[in-house]
Amino acid sequence: MARLWRGSRRLISIYSPKTTISPKSHSPTTALLLGNFQLRQFSNPARAKEEKEAWWKEPMERVRNIGISAHIDSGKTTLTERVLYYTGRIHEIHEVRGRDGVGAKMDSMDLEREKGITIQSAATYCTWKGYQVNIIDTPGHVDFTIEVERALRVLDGAILVLCSVGGVQSQSITVDRQMRRYEVPRLAFINKLDRMGADPWKVLNQARSKLRHHSAAVQVPIGLEDHFEGLVDLVKMKAYYFRGSNGENVVTEEVPADMEAFVAEKRRELIEVISEVDDKLADAFLADEPISSADLEEAIRRATVARKFIPVFMGSAFKNKGVQSLLDGVLSYLPCPIEVNSYALDQSKNEEKVALTGNPDGRLVALAFKLEEGRFGQLTYLRIYEGVIRKGEFIVNVNTGKKIKVPRLVRMHSDEMEDIQEANAGQIVAVFGVDCASGDTFTDGSIRYTMTSMNVPEPVMSLAVQPVSKDSGGQFSKALNRFQKEDPTFRVGLDPESGQTIISGMGELHLDIYVERIRREYKVEATVGKPRVNFRETVTKRAEFDYLHKKQTGGQGQYGRVTGFIEPLPEGSPTKFEFENMMVGQAIPSGFIPAIEKGFKEAANSGSLIGHPVENVRIVLTDGASHAVDSSELAFKLAAIYAFRQCYTAAKPVILEPIMLVELKVPTEFQGTVAGDINKRKGVIVGNDQDGDDSVITAHVPLNNMFGYSTSLRSMTQGKGEFTMEYKEHSAVSQDVQMQLVNTYKASKATE
Repeated sequence: MARLWRGSRRLISIYSPKTTISPKSHSPTTALLLGNFQLRQFSNPARAKEEKEAWWKEPMERVRNIGISAHIDSGKTTLTERVLYYTGRIHEIHEVRGRDGVGAKMDSMDLEREKGITIQSAATYCTWKGYQVNIIDTPGHVDFTIEVERALRVLDGAILVLCSVGGVQSQSITVDRQMRRYEVPRLAFINKLDRMGADPWKVLNQARSKLRHHSAAVQVPIGLEDHFEGLVDLVKMKAYYFRGSNGENVVTEEVPADMEAFVAEKRRELIEVISEVDDKLADAFLADEPISSADLEEAIRRATVARKFIPVFMGSAFKNKGVQSLLDGVLSYLPCPIEVNSYALDQSKNEEKVALTGNPDGRLVALAFKLEEGRFGQLTYLRIYEGVIRKGEFIVNVNTGKKIKVPRLVRMHSDEMEDIQEANAGQIVAVFGVDCASGDTFTDGSIRYTMTSMNVPEPVMSLAVQPVSKDSGGQFSKALNRFQKEDPTFRVGLDPESGQTIISGMGELHLDIYVERIRREYKVEATVGKPRVNFRETVTKRAEFDYLHKKQTGGQGQYGRVTGFIEPLPEGSPTKFEFENMMVGQAIPSGFIPAIEKGFKEAANSGSLIGHPVENVRIVLTDGASHAVDSSELAFKLAAIYAFRQCYTAAKPVILEPIMLVELKVPTEFQGTVAGDINKRKGVIVGNDQDGDDSVITAHVPLNNMFGYSTSLRSMTQGKGEFTMEYKEHSAVSQDVQMQLVNTYKASKATE
């Protein structure tokens, strides 16, 4: 031991270069940090100081936080399974729909293994060539889109998996949009090159046109479909073949002679595409200088980290080809935690933006991005942006102000846990026994930083549920509370008229899964009512109100008068409800204004057409009157509620219904029948493409007309058709549908 240097947060022993540090005495992260750190002796004191201050950067460069996202059935979970196998995290490969009944490692729920789909995002970590890779496998089904949102919110890079046959599909577009929203650099992986009809160049062109990707292939496949043998790396100009029973032996050879011209053409295309966004490579390309593998690799990395370029990899995860090359690409081209711009908002300085460096010696900043009820209590997934978190130490929830002790700190491997003592910046870990909400920020208490929240889409469908047995009411409530806390898109409410419990979510599958989980995990049988759509109401024109609420009883009465108007908000407005006080003078004391706003908000929760919430409405208060004795907050709140109801009809209200973007893939022979059925459901066909022997139809269809569609589609196409559906927008219903909905609502009210 040469000497000791006391860091700003902890004491670190500085060893001479010959001294080895045993990783067993430290957590994996600490061992990585200590193992990589050596203090060099410099005659220049300034250089020595610089070296000490940057000790943490080298190990941080060897960390990757990535997510794997795609359209349903593109092979995300299979790809993750192969990654875990090749990195030594698992020792056997199990298929997603395995006949052995085991299923993929990352699909730990029984329901996931039975249905062969991912429902919850799962976190794991592995080591590849001395780099630590933290991975989150996300669902492909649009009903579980929140799992993708919260994963991308905390990741530094991502892999977008595309099917070489299906190409860019509806959920591929949604996932790519989410990646753009959170500014996540990404690689594309064209999977399933072994399948009949595989065409990676068609998919690459679709990515450029449909996703507006500035991309190019960094690999060329050697053969396709049954003849898919390996890959040619366009950067290193080498051919790779994947031998062994599970493709674990990568054999490097020269580029096949019959492919040299094609490979040279594709390499030139790659250089041209990158030169458009990278000045350094452009200079060399225009000067006609030879471009080495190292120069090209550096240029790809610069452009990818800057989100100006998306390198495209290829392979077949199921056939164990190309996964190791993709892993090399993750290390080479995706950013480490300190290369990504992360910001916090300083609550003590009016939410001033603060850049986070990623220094483990900084003050702790961590974001809770996912909650899960585990066997040992609430499991909170954290992404650490700065500082270090240790078991047994106190952390502060900035959103609630609560000081909490960390009782247990773990790293996740799907549903398995590994206890650790501490974790540094750049890591994704989980803590037990910490009561918080999804999106809360934790610090060491010395700063009041919060991270920006993630986008949570509004639910589009509701079901009435109730337990069969009254004795199971406690377990039923416990289940609903847990699921609501875990999933921000799952909402629970009470119908004030019928007294029924209403659950709301992103679609039929989403709600079906939760009803099934209530039955399996809490042993509660529940009856489910007919699905109902989450309609909305809005106003279409300005209407004035002038309402006096006056009530005299024994003692103090009630007096409040409000005058003003309501009007529709401009299209594209960021808020759905606005209240503005434009009164001149003190006709109404300022202390009553919040009560008036509260009254209008409460009235907007239930429109008079069909009792659904009113959106996109602006309420302006221009005048009013008060009484020195009888005016109160309650009086003005009631005046606002009655004023809203008084002028609502004059504002020409309309009903809004959720419109879904539906993508169907059906054999061409059934195209006419399916298109006719979409028209019957009042859908609008916006696209019709040919994909081999199949027709791909894109349509906008009201959600109310899509219940039970999977059964109808199967019968129309002899079981050969498939479809995906995602929420697009709320749009006004036609006049006849509005009359029908209003009459149904009035009839149901009359029978109560």
